[in-house]
Amino acid sequence: MSTIAEFRIPAADTTLEATFDRLPELRVELEAAVSRSQPCLWIADAERTAVDAALADDPSVGTYDLLVETSERLLYDVTFVEGRTVCDRLLADGGSLLEGWGTDGWWQARVRYRDREALCRAHDRLVDRGIGVDLRRVTDVTPGAPSTTRLTGEQEEALEAALEQGYFEIPREISMEELADELGISHQALSERLRRAYETLVNEEIQPVGESET
Repeated sequence: MSTIAEFRIPAADTTLEATFDRLPELRVELEAAVSRSQPCLWIADAERTAVDAALADDPSVGTYDLLVETSERLLYDVTFVEGRTVCDRLLADGGSLLEGWGTDGWWQARVRYRDREALCRAHDRLVDRGIGVDLRRVTDVTPGAPSTTRLTGEQEEALEAALEQGYFEIPREISMEELADELGISHQALSERLRRAYETLVNEEIQPVGESET
């Protein structure tokens, strides 16, 4: 049996507080990682020049390198100054980062642990460092147990709104731009949430949460 935990952590206690303050619409996503302390960052909803300037002035950032630039988002390899990381303490006991993102001054992450004891050690490590961690959900994954969704709250909200507003109807009753305005987010952010939700639902059909992974 393994354990999946969802955390919410303030950027003020960890990393990129200054960047979020400077670019309030910024959305940062962590690449999935297994026991890696500093995964690469996908950054959306900001121009490259603005992101470069924000990272250069952010006191939590040591170095940064742009790896990939697309029309919609940027991939950076970022190292942080000592003591200003998030994932190192979350993954130190063999945790696997399933999903992580930062927006509006907060980091959120979903991490899989071997058991609850490993989760407790990771949580206590953050508390001992004075980090205001909020453990939002804990799920024990038992082989053969009924399937439960891996969707995040934001993904569920996007899917529910899309269904209620007729986005999936033929013809569509609302455009993605209009739906994004209803949710108060950018077109790109909504597109990304729906894409990840679709991917999650497909993966659950192929291998439900309750099944053991090999």
